[in-house]
Amino acid sequence: MEKLPKIGLPILIAVVALIVIIAKSAVTIDSGEAGVLFKTFGEGVVVDEPPLGEGFHIVAPWNKVYVYEVRRQEIFEKMKVLSSNGLDIQLDASIWYQPDQANLGKLHQEIGENYLNRIILPTMRSAARSVVGRYTPEQLYSSKRDAIQQEIFEETKKIVEDQFIVIDEILVRDVTLPPTIKDAIERKLKQEQESLEYEFRLVTADKEAQKQRIEAQGKADANRILSASLNDKILQDKGIEATLKLSESPNSKVIVIGSGDSGLPIILGNQ
Repeated sequence: MEKLPKIGLPILIAVVALIVIIAKSAVTIDSGEAGVLFKTFGEGVVVDEPPLGEGFHIVAPWNKVYVYEVRRQEIFEKMKVLSSNGLDIQLDASIWYQPDQANLGKLHQEIGENYLNRIILPTMRSAARSVVGRYTPEQLYSSKRDAIQQEIFEETKKIVEDQFIVIDEILVRDVTLPPTIKDAIERKLKQEQESLEYEFRLVTADKEAQKQRIEAQGKADANRILSASLNDKILQDKGIEATLKLSESPNSKVIVIGSGDSGLPIILGNQ
């Protein structure tokens, strides 16, 4: 085997060194991610330029790239909080969050990669304790869950909005009360529902009675007005009209004119 020429060995070394440098310098950012550049011999974290986007990048081998997921993420949290009267309440919630991509360098410089545990979760727990402490267990169990969810979201968002973090939503998944308190609340709600149903039946019955009284009064007034308007002359005229109509009927009959006590005709039907 022939020895390599003297010039061949330096070239081989240079090629190997170049491959190593390229391997150290090549950075691939996957979809849904962004990179923060740290310049070792420069100003450190780059905060005045956009973060590295998706795709292939070449950076100096002595620099570093810190990769962040910039998609919306969700974390579930179970929390023990106190109601307004000091009872233990378990709150199951989830939070939708993502880093502020435009300020990813500042987030890395001031807070770091563990911003979830450093900022988001402590802030949500504090907001949950503050909000739930304003309500009774009964309100938490029944009518105020949506209001509680919105208040926790607003308080959490207000605190983290200057921390280069975006909070999209906080969802209260479940509120768990002590069993004895839950049973007492359910009994009370059932009694209130039964009371409302009974009151509704009473109101309905009263309205129906009023309706019947009004109808009866209307009929009585109509009869009184009709009786006051009738006299012998009107009755005779009505009788004559009825007699004329009957006389035109094809049915056989005998009509005796002026034979009644009131002077009205007597109508004799078939015998």
